[in-house]
Amino acid sequence: MTDPTIPVTEDELHAYVDNELPVERRSDVERWLAANPAEAERVESWRSMAEALHARYDSVTNEPVPPRLELDRLDRRPRRWIIGAAAASLVAFAAGGTIGWLAHGAALSPSPLQILTGEALDAHRLYVVDVRHPVEVPGEEKTHLQQWLTRRCGRTVQAPELETTGLKLVGGRLLPGPTGPASFLMYESPSGERFTVYATKAGIEAAQMRYTTQGSTAALSWTERGVSYVVSGGSDQTRLTQVARLVYDQSERTGG
Repeated sequence: MTDPTIPVTEDELHAYVDNELPVERRSDVERWLAANPAEAERVESWRSMAEALHARYDSVTNEPVPPRLELDRLDRRPRRWIIGAAAASLVAFAAGGTIGWLAHGAALSPSPLQILTGEALDAHRLYVVDVRHPVEVPGEEKTHLQQWLTRRCGRTVQAPELETTGLKLVGGRLLPGPTGPASFLMYESPSGERFTVYATKAGIEAAQMRYTTQGSTAALSWTERGVSYVVSGGSDQTRLTQVARLVYDQSERTGG
C-alpha cells in the first residue's frame, strides 16, 4: 500500500474520476477525500460533468479524427470543393442590427465559409467530449493564451467575455485552418454545456451569418474584416444565437 500521507495531486483526482488511477493508490485517494469534504464535493462535480458529457457526446467519440484536423498538415495542398458537405443543412438567418447579421438564401454550392464551418464543427465534436484535456492552454492562463494565439495566428486574438450567458472560458488550442492557423476557444456552463469559438483569417472581407446543423450539433458562422468566425454548440438555436451574438458584438468592437 502506498503512503496515504503523500499529497494527492490534481492529476490523481482527475484520474480517479476517469477510473484511470492505479489500484494501489485508489484507496489512499478515497481516504483523503473522506477527510477533505470540500475536495470530495469538487471531485463529485467533475464526475457529474463527465457523465453529462458522455451522455451527450458518446455517439461521436469513436468517429475517426478528420485528416484536416491533424496538426502536421499545416502545409496544406490546394483544397477541392466538397459538394454538399456543409450546405445540406444551411438556412437563411436574419437578426436585425448590423449588416453582418443579414443572410441571403443558401448557396447552390458550398462557399469557403461553409467548408470552414464543417471543419469547425469537426473540431468541436472532437474536443468537446474530452474531460481531462479539452484544451492546450487552460482558461486560468488567459493572458498567455491570447498572446500565444495572436502570435501564431498573425492577428489579434481576444477571448470573448461570455459570463453574462453563464459560460466560463475553459481554455484554447491552435488548429490548422484552410488559409493558415486557427484559434479555438472553449467555454463551459456550470451544468457542463460547452460552446466553442473557431476563428481564422479568411480570403474575403465579409460574409453574412449562416446557421448550420449536423445531428445534435449546430453552428453560426460569419466573416468580418477578413476573419471568419464559427460558434458551435448544441442544437438549441435560441441559446446558440445568444452566445454567437455576444461573440459577434465583441469582435466588432475589438477587431479580434
